[in-house]
Amino acid sequence: NAGRSGPTRRSSMAKQTRQRILDTSLAMFNTQGEPNVTTNHIADELEISPGNLYYHFRNKDDIIEQLFARYEERMDNALAAPSGRLPELEDIWLQLHLVFECIWDLVEILSRNRRIRLRFARILKRADDRAHMVMRGLSQAGIMRASADELNAAATNVLVLSTFWLNYSAARGDRDEQIAIRQGIIQVMMLLAPFLRDAERVHLNTLIRAYQD
Repeated sequence: NAGRSGPTRRSSMAKQTRQRILDTSLAMFNTQGEPNVTTNHIADELEISPGNLYYHFRNKDDIIEQLFARYEERMDNALAAPSGRLPELEDIWLQLHLVFECIWDLVEILSRNRRIRLRFARILKRADDRAHMVMRGLSQAGIMRASADELNAAATNVLVLSTFWLNYSAARGDRDEQIAIRQGIIQVMMLLAPFLRDAERVHLNTLIRAYQD
């Protein structure tokens, strides 16, 4: 048992160090700008040697790739449609929370790294397909009342606003993550208000008031 515990403990510590490197890198990229942060800066911040960092990641591009892979997995999970039932307003609300939190984490990297932007474009295509699916589901559930063209337009508008709200929020000087996300979610949900049936519109307004309190 003692022989097995040593490698297991080392493996656990290596995973923790790798996670710390990713978390610290992301925080530094978003506060200082990704081009301004080197692997030496990251190592200094973590109080580890550059060699220790290179044991886990080949270079800064490797760190960025791993951050995006983690982000992509979170985004796909956030975009998953309800299983075995039609969507409800609360489902969209939760999805928006998860999506906004994902985007907030990588705003700086997405804005500066061309390769990552191309990968993000593929995520957007999947998100677009799922947004249209959710709008059709809301219509089938009797929550929304809209033509096919209106549903398609609403899906596109929801995706555009969700994707770029945080850029707009940052450009106007917002710095509080939770406030920016909360305001963005309300803006997106209000896009749906004109298409909701009366009872669902009342329900949406109730959700918004509770969310703002």
